[in-house]
Amino acid sequence: MKIVISPAKTLDLETKLPVKEFSQPIFLEEAQKLNTVLKKKKPKALSELMGISDNLAQLNWERNQAFSIPFSPDNARPAVYAFKGDVYQGLDAYSIAPEKMMKLQEQLRILSGLYGILKPLDLMQPYRLEMGTSLKVGRKKNLYEFWKKQLTDYLNTELQEGELFINLASNEYFNALDPKALNVPVITPIFKDWKNDNLKVISFYAKKARGSMVRYLLESNAQSLEDVLGFDRDGYLFSKEHTLREDQPVFIR
Repeated sequence: MKIVISPAKTLDLETKLPVKEFSQPIFLEEAQKLNTVLKKKKPKALSELMGISDNLAQLNWERNQAFSIPFSPDNARPAVYAFKGDVYQGLDAYSIAPEKMMKLQEQLRILSGLYGILKPLDLMQPYRLEMGTSLKVGRKKNLYEFWKKQLTDYLNTELQEGELFINLASNEYFNALDPKALNVPVITPIFKDWKNDNLKVISFYAKKARGSMVRYLLESNAQSLEDVLGFDRDGYLFSKEHTLREDQPVFIR
């Protein structure tokens, strides 16, 4: 099984790491190329490009200037312990046993605007570059053009025939892949909550549920679609009634 999720804007660069293992990003050379483009942009240009405040633009200008390779535990941090958003609250990587973390290293892939794809223990330096950013790189007019073929081809080298591919990423990030070119079909779980007598996708809860599902799939040693449909964390349960497509199972609470 392979699982993809999105990164997070908020980062944790301080909490003590529970493991010493780490790995290197597969697309570090491409990340360096992107950083070279970003490094030339002053804070005002970053603010306009990314739609962020002057303070955030200044912070990320400093991050862009400080980017340096090679990555080591002294200047970088494993991705799964660096991201701090809603998905990662649901995953709660810090409480995952070390032996389970190595299993997660095999299963989980984090899509990233700067790094392309990160394994959980891949080292990363702090950055801000959302996949939807209209950053021109050479002849590529945006990050989707820059990454799509590279990321899809790489995932195809990892995906075995019949292997489950679970998409728990946002549309912004999953659009960096070409699902029609993937070797296996994609399963995209949807999480909905009852609100005012209507079922709705509520962003905060859905993001956290995606992280919870990653944790569930890891701990239950899920192998089949039936195993995926057994997800029962945070009050969510699979609803056959509300599932319109087999590749988009709906979980409700």
